[in-house]
Amino acid sequence: MSIEDTSLLLIKERLRGGAAVIEMLLRDNSYLETVIAATASMSKALRSDHKVLLFGNGGSAADAQHLAAELSGRYLRERPSLPGLALTTNGSTLTAIGNDYSFESIFARQIEGLGTAGDVAFGISTSGNSMNVIHAMEVARRRKLITIALTGRDGGKIRATVDHCMCIPTLHTPRIQEAHILTGHIICELLERSLFG
Repeated sequence: MSIEDTSLLLIKERLRGGAAVIEMLLRDNSYLETVIAATASMSKALRSDHKVLLFGNGGSAADAQHLAAELSGRYLRERPSLPGLALTTNGSTLTAIGNDYSFESIFARQIEGLGTAGDVAFGISTSGNSMNVIHAMEVARRRKLITIALTGRDGGKIRATVDHCMCIPTLHTPRIQEAHILTGHIICELLERSLFG
């Protein structure tokens, strides 16, 4: 078999894998209802002049930044900017907190300093067990923020610490991450419709 044939097989296999996860989510009423509930909570917060604080590690950090950009810039329609802030972008803040306290505190300290009651803490973790995301959610709940998580597998430990947990029930990290950005895009579109008609 040629390299081209092998590559073609791999591409098709990965596309089928991604499609299978999406098909699974289409039938998962818990996921669908949670996306609706999480979006409604975000819409209510944004209508009340609150902000969305997004965070995660690695690819999830990139997703947090991507979704913050969709909120503060625009997703599909021209409209006023929405206050979406990624807590992953300030290298000085991350390294200062990591050095002076611990890596597990890098998001919690920022939530403590930036979050106010009624804001949204939006954490992303493919495993659902990232301790720095869990600690941030614990601080957010104490400070009366709305807590939302995008996770994978069975939701991990984060599931028990948040108001809304959107879980992608697969063990394959790339498929979880693909469904995370799709879920984030759906939320952005629903928010634009809810807030701007």
